[in-house]
Amino acid sequence: MADSEDLHALDARNVWHPFTQMGDWLDGRPVMIERGEGNYLIDSDGRRYLDGVSSLWVNLHGHDHPILRARLHEQIDRIAHSTLLGLAAVPPARLAAQLARIAPPGLERVFFSDNGSTAMEVAIKLAFQFWQQSDDTAERRRIRFVTFDGAYHGDTLGAVSVGGIEAFHGRFAPLCFEPLRASNVDMASLEGILARHGDEVAAVCIEPLIQAAAGMLTFPRGWLRRVRELCDASGALLIVDEVATGFGRTGTMFACEHESVSPDLLAIAKSMTAGFLPLGATLTTERIFEGFLGPVAGGQQFFHGHSYTGNALGCAAALANLEIFERERVLERIAPRIEQLAARLAQLREQHASVGDVRQVGLMAGVDLVRPDGAPLDPADRSGHLVCMALRHRGVILRPLGDTVVIMPPLSTSADEIDELMDALSACISEVTGA
Repeated sequence: MADSEDLHALDARNVWHPFTQMGDWLDGRPVMIERGEGNYLIDSDGRRYLDGVSSLWVNLHGHDHPILRARLHEQIDRIAHSTLLGLAAVPPARLAAQLARIAPPGLERVFFSDNGSTAMEVAIKLAFQFWQQSDDTAERRRIRFVTFDGAYHGDTLGAVSVGGIEAFHGRFAPLCFEPLRASNVDMASLEGILARHGDEVAAVCIEPLIQAAAGMLTFPRGWLRRVRELCDASGALLIVDEVATGFGRTGTMFACEHESVSPDLLAIAKSMTAGFLPLGATLTTERIFEGFLGPVAGGQQFFHGHSYTGNALGCAAALANLEIFERERVLERIAPRIEQLAARLAQLREQHASVGDVRQVGLMAGVDLVRPDGAPLDPADRSGHLVCMALRHRGVILRPLGDTVVIMPPLSTSADEIDELMDALSACISEVTGA
């Protein structure tokens, strides 16, 4: 095997990293991850790091859970992949049934894809085509989508179109369709949009409870329930993006459960396989499914798919993930960790004048860094980045969104590991801000 320096040279020569200014990257020496043990990552020099962001919000049960490894070995001894175009397959059939069992009521049909962006792309296209195939001419006017300021739904062009973060999405606007944009702090904005344009709206898209990529911005209690009511009143479909919030992140299997909401379309990915393999899915209702039935010559089938749709290994990992939830009573086990994190976040805010707002839903949290007088920091100082770089010297991996430090550890994180993470964060905030 190549030594650490050789590996860094290979990375610098050939790899283009996501969301990364490669000029800065090539001037540094990044952490090169070689393996994982439990909730820790281990680099090519043998250093250990607590994975405080679940490898970008995907890992749930640690990096080497024995049930996941065993189920993947069992599946690869059978077959790694076969197409769902013209064939059925055992793992996706079993997984679809399991997802329908645990999903919010009414979501019984599952369309598999590869990741969160494609899961949302499928939801958007399904909603659009559903109305275009309506027998009611007036319903075929429903071609518009509503999104919220601060939204992030992925990086394919349909998902970008319903995004609302200028830094990520602005430059691609000429390639995208234009949605109706509602405020993420004033429900009257959505009420007004649907009052004026409700009969033109195909669907409203929302991240439930918390806008993760916007900096862990939380919606007020009851917001999602009100969006569901407004969609029902206007006839628009509701697309809920649980790519980040699904599979226990908020303390329930799906964030929708907190407000007893069932969407018309549900996008899931990220933690669906507990961080072992890429896989996404879009769940929908029998009503929408039936809108695509008809003679082949009618062209009502959904012309969308991926080479690895319903990949057997990915589905086996997702089934193992659900098995772990049941065997280890994961949702019950994480309740004390959620309370512990809340207590430590409150303590952090009390101890540091440079910590502003702190937001938490389940094991998802954002810590805003500010000046001691509460004013925003100069973005050019990159204080969030500096805090996260300092954390690496203390054996913790976190990732900022601007000057918001994101905390999203695996659900398997222990009480001692929560303390380790928060102790390190407190020390590094002091180190970087001097406050």
